[in-house]
Parts: sequence; C-alpha cells; structure tokens
Amino acid sequence: MESKKSVTFVSELITNPKNLNIMKNERISFSNLANLQNDNVFVTSENRNLSELTGLPTRRGLENVIISDGQIVNAVSSGYGHLPNEVFFGEVENKLNDAGIKYVKRSINRENRSFAVDYILNDDSFIVKVKNGTDVVRPMLRFVNSYDGSCKTSGNFGIYRQVCTNGLHVADFSVGFSVKHRGAIVELVLPEISNLTNMFMENEYYTLSKKFEVLAERKIVDLEGFVKATATDLNLFKFAMSEKNPMPSLNARMVIDIIKGESELFGSEPTLWNGYNAFNEVLHTKLKKSFDQQKNIDSKLFNHILEMA
Repeated sequence: MESKKSVTFVSELITNPKNLNIMKNERISFSNLANLQNDNVFVTSENRNLSELTGLPTRRGLENVIISDGQIVNAVSSGYGHLPNEVFFGEVENKLNDAGIKYVKRSINRENRSFAVDYILNDDSFIVKVKNGTDVVRPMLRFVNSYDGSCKTSGNFGIYRQVCTNGLHVADFSVGFSVKHRGAIVELVLPEISNLTNMFMENEYYTLSKKFEVLAERKIVDLEGFVKATATDLNLFKFAMSEKNPMPSLNARMVIDIIKGESELFGSEPTLWNGYNAFNEVLHTKLKKSFDQQKNIDSKLFNHILEMA
C-alpha cells in the first residue's frame, strides 16, 4: 500500500527550506536509487468457487471469486484465468535478468487489489540530463496487474526522473505480450525485453528527452494562471477553494509550491518542465485514480503543456 511517507515525499523534500539547502549543497545527488517505494506485491491470492465457500447457488458468470490476502476482491466467471503476481512479475524479472539488463525495482501495492512494479534501467549510458545537466532522467518499464479488475494487465515504457519518485508515463511504447487462458490456468508469453528496450531507446526515448528540453526552456510568466488553466482545461481538480473563497485549493497550492521549490532548487525561473512535473506529482500522489487512469491523464497532461510551448 502507498505509504504516507511516499505520498508526501517530494512536496516535503522540495518545499522544506532545510532539505532544499542540503540538496543544493549536495548538487542534487539522486544517483542512489535505494530509497524507492518497496511494497509487497506477492500477497497470497487464489481463485475459489463461491458455492463451495458459501454453500449457496451462484448466478451464471459469477461462479468464482478472487481472494487476495484473505479478502474477496472480485467476483468472476468459472472460466476466468487468474494471473498471480508471482507468475506475472516473476516472468518479467526472468526476462530482464536473462537479457542482462540492470535495473532498480520500485513496487506499489494498493490495498492488495492492484499492483504496479517499475523497473528503472540502472545503466548510466541511458541517462539523459535536462536543464543544464542537473535534472537526470532514466528509462523505466512499468508492469501493472490487478486482482479486482480495476486495471488491465499491461506493460509500458516510461521515464524515471531522479528528483521525483513517481515516473513520467508519457511514452506510447508498449510491451506486447499474450496471456493464454486454459480454463483457470493462465500461461504468460512475454517477448524478448532486450529487443524492445533497444527499439525504445533508439526511437521514442530520445525524442521525448528533446521535448523535455523544450519545456525546460519555456518560462511560466503567470504561475497561478498557468495552474488554474491546466487544472481547469483537463478537469483535474478545482483551482479555487470554493466559489466564495477564490484562494487556491490544497491541490493547487501543492502544485504551486512544488514549482517554486524546484525552481529554487535548480536556480532558475519557473518553467513548463517544472509545471508538468508538479502536476504529475499531484496526479500520482493526491488524486484517486487507477494506474490506467493515471497513465492516460499523464499523457494528456504532457501533451497539453507541450502545446503551451
């Protein structure tokens, strides 16, 4: 489950003056990726017949239930193939290890119902530095699985920004794979991840990094106006506290504070790059969205702000 510490980490880190001074003195050293979120995604799970559990008849199409860590989280048909995280994430890691790909793992467990694991590629040759070389980004792979049906089982490339902990889910490059169902038995067939990684690196990764540079060069003239327009246009949250109180809402203040904090951290004026990442932080830590919804909104957010450049 996402801890309170992980949810508030970036906003507290950047907006706390003491932390800000430490980060400046250390020249923004985030090369150590050891403090990433590390939830247990390998909780016990099983696909059980509901009638056997209750002694009652069931409606057609809802004969079975998915049990995760001792709690029923989904009702499914008798032909539904349950894909345990041990099989899914385990096979992903086998592919990465077989290919000799170095990675650092971050795992997220949301109430034992939906799960995401990010594999941040820990190869310095993949590093891209934005904003005069002080803002480091790396490629990553995110794989998602859910036991409650809230997310489809999927894999996508993304971007990990070392000054932030959420990842930027703006890449369109998906990891195609098949899940073969044989009744309740599921067989996962993954492609060779090394080939996909090379394709992503040669094409989309560096194209995206150039767009990051464009955002980093565009200053935000009216900070509150930018936050209000972006939040309103994408229907992310209300900018004002209420109709009677036009002061910025909690989410709006959080975005504004992160933008100001990052600008001071990097010794520059607020830019669209700071703006995008601040909204990204709120999206992934404050707004209650599924992993699929977060990815879709993140992509719209990035393109929306890129159009402002």
